[in-house]
Amino acid sequence: MRKSLLVLLLWAPFAMALIPQPGQRLDSSTQKAIQGFLLHNRILDSPQELDNAPYIVAADAGRVLGATGERIYARGSLDPAQPSYGIFRRGRVYTDPNTRELLGVNADDIGTARFLLADDLTTLAVQRVTQEVRPGDRLLRAEPDVGLADLKTPATAPFVEGHIIDIPKGVTQIGVLDTVTLNKGRRDGLVEGQLLTVIRAGASVRDALTGSPTRLPEVRAGTLLVFRTYEKLSYALVLSASRSLAVMDRFESVDQTQ
Repeated sequence: MRKSLLVLLLWAPFAMALIPQPGQRLDSSTQKAIQGFLLHNRILDSPQELDNAPYIVAADAGRVLGATGERIYARGSLDPAQPSYGIFRRGRVYTDPNTRELLGVNADDIGTARFLLADDLTTLAVQRVTQEVRPGDRLLRAEPDVGLADLKTPATAPFVEGHIIDIPKGVTQIGVLDTVTLNKGRRDGLVEGQLLTVIRAGASVRDALTGSPTRLPEVRAGTLLVFRTYEKLSYALVLSASRSLAVMDRFESVDQTQ
């Protein structure tokens, strides 16, 4: 038995307990996984949102930064009432796998900085870094919090189907409590708290008697919880998986009235 399948089997009883019933709040394990993810991941609806944001001009003595507490200097409209800004860099641009429509851009998390002083250039102090801060990195306000303690699965939701198009943390196989990016968002009717079923395409085999290629039926492979929606994209957490999930697996709305 492959190790990945063994892990899924061991997780199965716990994973089923993570799936909330309509109107039920999320358990603490689910909330913790979502909070940890949102600290380091963000999507913007268009590349221009990032390109037009305030940007870092330089650091003290022109150094490339890598430590907390060091000062950076930025240009652009920054609000002194906003105590902390996220530092981001343009990452992957998402397009729809079928229509090739631009759906949004991933803002790669570089760290956070604290507002200090406004002048011709704004001075900030680095609070947290995940990698070297560079001139040209962008500064963004924090997103509104997801009210996880009050987030409930809706009793009814419109039917939506689409595909998993990315695994933000860069792995190839998706398991329980991993986060995935979906190619559907608010405009398609997805809502935060909604449950989705993941459906894997059946394998292609050759009929032993006729020799013709045959596609096996689709199989239900897992359950997703949508926890952050954007205009054309969404983040969802894997609550259960009967097998390893992967990019381009299909999903559809769960019928929660059953």
